[in-house]
Amino acid sequence: MVSKVSEGIEITVETFYQPDYSNPLQSEFMFAYRISIENKNNFPVKLHRRHWQIFDSNGQNREVDGEGVVGVQPTLNPGEKYQYVSGCNLRTEMGRMIGTYQMENLNTRRIFEVAIPSFEMVVPFKNN
Repeated sequence: MVSKVSEGIEITVETFYQPDYSNPLQSEFMFAYRISIENKNNFPVKLHRRHWQIFDSNGQNREVDGEGVVGVQPTLNPGEKYQYVSGCNLRTEMGRMIGTYQMENLNTRRIFEVAIPSFEMVVPFKNN
């Protein structure tokens, strides 16, 4: 699990390998990640957009950009937390993601970027 506070917003990420949705023989590895977003500011915020950079260990990378997270643009009052689960497929047994959220201070209408900490996705080793 990794955490980071940026612009008064704490982002915590936890990852999970999804063996039932993976097919290693076809180089398909599925991961889920749970993200908690906590507003530590004294003003309400709204999450407008997300931007991800996804890196496979074979050197390939992708970018994903879009509105909200999992179909919603949550509003968080001071001290509130929002949590969601999403997923990512990789072509290799390990990779990482890093990104940003575009948020708005609902009192001043100022738009700002919140850093999402880099996190790794790694297939757990099997014991023989």
